[in-house]
Amino acid sequence: MTLIDTSVTPKSQGYYFPAEFDPQVAIWLSWPHKEESWPGKIASIYKPYVLFIKEISRGQFVNINVADEKMEAFAKEQIAAAGVDMRYIKFYHHPTNDAWCRDHGPAFLINPNAEQNKVIVDWGYNAWGGKYPPFDLDDVIPTLIGKELGLPVFHPGIIMEGGSIEVNGKGTLMTSTSCLLNPNRNPHLNQGQVEQYLCDYYGVEQILWVADGIVGDDTDGHIDDTVRFVNHDTVITVIEKDKSDENYEILQHNLRQLKSMRLINGKQLEIVELPMPPKLTYEDQRLPASYANFLITNLSVIVPTFRSKTDDQALDIIQSCFRDRRVVGIDSLDIIWGLGSFHCLSQQEPLV
Repeated sequence: MTLIDTSVTPKSQGYYFPAEFDPQVAIWLSWPHKEESWPGKIASIYKPYVLFIKEISRGQFVNINVADEKMEAFAKEQIAAAGVDMRYIKFYHHPTNDAWCRDHGPAFLINPNAEQNKVIVDWGYNAWGGKYPPFDLDDVIPTLIGKELGLPVFHPGIIMEGGSIEVNGKGTLMTSTSCLLNPNRNPHLNQGQVEQYLCDYYGVEQILWVADGIVGDDTDGHIDDTVRFVNHDTVITVIEKDKSDENYEILQHNLRQLKSMRLINGKQLEIVELPMPPKLTYEDQRLPASYANFLITNLSVIVPTFRSKTDDQALDIIQSCFRDRRVVGIDSLDIIWGLGSFHCLSQQEPLV
């Protein structure tokens, strides 16, 4: 096997982070177990969570981080009871603090022309600006997975979360200033320095910025709740129709920014507008419910639904963007009480 020099950047060695709509070998999850994330509700999330696993497993492996044999046995019981084909489920004894694998999981980069065609980037992780300690177990997950799979691991040495970025697989990365320039992440870095890290460790050429995320998002504005690439030059972006809603102007501002953007080839972004669900609250807290928090898998696009009048419209719009996949809505009303949904819970491993 060719030795990979992890002291220089992945980009300099031809590696890049593929788009989510590119072929995948697996989806990585961290089994939910932290009751504080779903206070009084964690038992109710397993049914939709297992339906999520079942849908993913139709087209690829599902790799699940669990703490130990006891947690693995509980997870197997839940999954098997839903009729999932267990041949496509793999468990890894990697203890975690929480379930949000999009943010603490590995970023898999590929170089199809290299002998070592897949590597991992292990960004630093501090639970969205130190909001939910402890996070020491989550912080080391990518390196543990790298050891398990025998893959080289790069350590950029700065804080970054998977849900804060979105790529088109053709050199463009989109993110939000409210998150990546927040002083609770990397206060020693300015925008230009953050952009350099993104280019070097995601293997991209261009960084596009929107201003903010939706109200109730405790991540300070992750892009995976607002703007998603559905192909190389098209994005879906959420829009609030109610002018009195506090998300209205935030999302209109993002839309204006998107309309002014140009891709590397000079082309204007194609923009598809997606409605927001009606306002959801839990104990006076606005929940970050968004149809944009979907997961793209090999065969499906798995979309959170909220028992709302806008569910069917949202599913139809997303289906119009994915002619080669079926769009599946799964009830996320209990899951969203944890302040995230299906995209937040998962991280794809690309096929190469």
